[in-house]
Amino acid sequence: MPVSVKLPNEFQGIYKHIFKSNPEKGTMQLVIHELRRRLAEYRLMEKKLHNKYNMAFEEFKSKKMVEESGHSFEVEEDFCDWELALDGIDTINDELKKIAKYT
Repeated sequence: MPVSVKLPNEFQGIYKHIFKSNPEKGTMQLVIHELRRRLAEYRLMEKKLHNKYNMAFEEFKSKKMVEESGHSFEVEEDFCDWELALDGIDTINDELKKIAKYT
């Protein structure tokens, strides 16, 4: 499905300067860069939580750390963030595999 975007004049010159390519290739680059940025963000979140608890998520889950903490808000929030990060990593890796031929 073709996507058509009309950029304001201020963006057109910047777009041409940054990508030095046609709009289709430039847009594909934007999508790839955004996926990689999000992947880095999720990996950073996963690493932060791994270091905070000094264990992998599966161990965190199997040790029932949420229950052990008395269901503290912080630990429950970390559980949700960690799960989100791992799901995000898997999802984005799958998306990047689908478009690998364009990179």
